[in-house]
Amino acid sequence: MPQAASGGKSGRRAAVLAFDLGASNGRALAGELLEEKDGRRLAVTEIHRFPNGPVETCGHLYWDILRLLQEVKAGIRKAFREGFRPESFGIDTWGVDFGLIDRNGELIGNPYHYRDAQTEGLIDEVAALVGKRELYEQGGLQFMPFNTIYQLYAMAKARSPKLDAAETLLLTPDLLAYLLTGRKVCEFTMATTTQLLNPLTKQWNTALMERLGIPPRLFLDVVPPGTRIGPLSDAVCRELGVPPVEAVAVATHDTESAAAAVPAGEEPFVYLVCGTWSLLGTELDRPLLTPLAMELAYSNEGGAANTWQLLKNIAGLWILQECRREWEEKGLPSGWPDLVEAARRAPPFRT
Repeated sequence: MPQAASGGKSGRRAAVLAFDLGASNGRALAGELLEEKDGRRLAVTEIHRFPNGPVETCGHLYWDILRLLQEVKAGIRKAFREGFRPESFGIDTWGVDFGLIDRNGELIGNPYHYRDAQTEGLIDEVAALVGKRELYEQGGLQFMPFNTIYQLYAMAKARSPKLDAAETLLLTPDLLAYLLTGRKVCEFTMATTTQLLNPLTKQWNTALMERLGIPPRLFLDVVPPGTRIGPLSDAVCRELGVPPVEAVAVATHDTESAAAAVPAGEEPFVYLVCGTWSLLGTELDRPLLTPLAMELAYSNEGGAANTWQLLKNIAGLWILQECRREWEEKGLPSGWPDLVEAARRAPPFRT
């Protein structure tokens, strides 16, 4: 990471940008190293925050990916306006969801939201075709209906013309990076959320794809976290009025970026990542694919620096987020400061 003191001729503060997109909101952060008497300190400034959520139409739930793209662009523009000199940026998002790109490089429709109903009942159907134990050993994930494998199987069953037209599948952070740079990559930590990447070989399970009618041609070779993707495209630079800033494929699954930042001083350690979902887990140096791990519904997700996260999805803040949505529709105060203050005033241990 560059030092803030090296502002250069422009007088701007050298920084890196991080875009953290969750299922209910996203934010842009500028990180800089400040010189102090006893060394250097990482300072993080939030420069942009925006809401996120599903859009329901034509019987499906979708992500408004182009609006999210515009919010990321707004974050880049604001960074320069607020006196930073970003030298690189990275994007992390929730897992499993994806967009499809055709042979002309264009996005084929809006990506499905992971809560879309098209995958209902498919866990048992796929398990009957393949075998639950084999699925776990070759995919390493807790059986959740929104995993990428079930989304793609649902599209294959429905004979979706999107699959016929598609040339490349890009998971959400890779899709946003592509729309900003024109470069296609598939980052490792996100790839492990698909249930289609073998955790032992770290290769795509093409045999399983073919059994389920999922076209293997859609999948790019996997790159590790830290891979340089490339600079903002000329068109984006002109639109934003900024110089080229290089995109880096960080640990693009938000859980893995959070786990990499856990300030644990020794091993082993346990962490709880809290968001729309909460993730309870620990860090290992290899996946744990035992029958007991499968029975207890633990996932093996690839992490940064050649680690594996053994974790499970548990109830998070989704209930509160849904309450906020209903309160907003009724015109009731529902901002986070309002809720924090209401919680502070509430009688303890009432319920």
